[in-house]
Amino acid sequence: MQDSIQDFIHYLIVEKGLSKNTSEAYKRDLNSYIKYIHKVEEKTNLQHITRESILHYLYHLKDQGRAATTMARTLSSIRAFHQFLLREGVVSTDPSVHIEMPKAEKKLPKILSPSEVESLLEAPHERTSLNIRNKAMLELLYATGIRVSELCQLSVSDIHLQMGFIRCIGKGNKERIIPIGTVATKAIEDYLNNSRHLLMKKRRHDILFVNHHGNQMSRQGFWKIIKQLTRDAKINKELTPHTLRHSFATHLLENGADLRAVQEMLGHADISTTQIYTHVTKARMKDVYSQYHPRA
Repeated sequence: MQDSIQDFIHYLIVEKGLSKNTSEAYKRDLNSYIKYIHKVEEKTNLQHITRESILHYLYHLKDQGRAATTMARTLSSIRAFHQFLLREGVVSTDPSVHIEMPKAEKKLPKILSPSEVESLLEAPHERTSLNIRNKAMLELLYATGIRVSELCQLSVSDIHLQMGFIRCIGKGNKERIIPIGTVATKAIEDYLNNSRHLLMKKRRHDILFVNHHGNQMSRQGFWKIIKQLTRDAKINKELTPHTLRHSFATHLLENGADLRAVQEMLGHADISTTQIYTHVTKARMKDVYSQYHPRA
């Protein structure tokens, strides 16, 4: 069973072009699933897994208090795995067929107000090498709406400041070109001219954002930085790695941006994913009305 999972993960990376983070998520889901199938369902052959086996596992997750979103993602992983096994001739049937996806509760993404974004972007105000880098990273995130993982993977050669855009490789190895504004451009120029070479410590590579050892900035490392900057900016909101991405999309739509253009910049395959931000703008509109209208 473990060999089949390894083959599937290899297929996701090599043939489907999925990122390391996404393929690792599949691997975690499937390892947990197979462990249950082996220990609880007492099945040692993939051919013997039935529809009931999968349903039992989903009920097991529900009993553990797992969220509907987690269960939906897990079922998606299980389906993709069994479809792969069927195509490869490892099994003769797909037991995941006709199992309904658990309905996920739609939660609106949390965003920062324009004034809160301003406070966060101004938090690294002291002129140190690390603060110059932090400022550039924050400005670029808010200017482009790219994912934190995409930010950490950027190379110097992906940045085209004179032309006013960056080149980003997103999910599924898809390339997208995203414009950047003058403020982010100046912050990146400042970083390249006055910080990066000091942090590199004689190392030679093309990665744009580096840590204090001169190595590639990790998602975890960046997240520690943004948590500290949030405290420095006295923002009393629980941020996620996607908060600036959500804020970027919402603020664009609030100011009249075209939904298709925002979809393209975010790299969403389906426009329905982008449409969640129109609900956010409506919710904010209602809050503003309730707060300021004299007869609300």
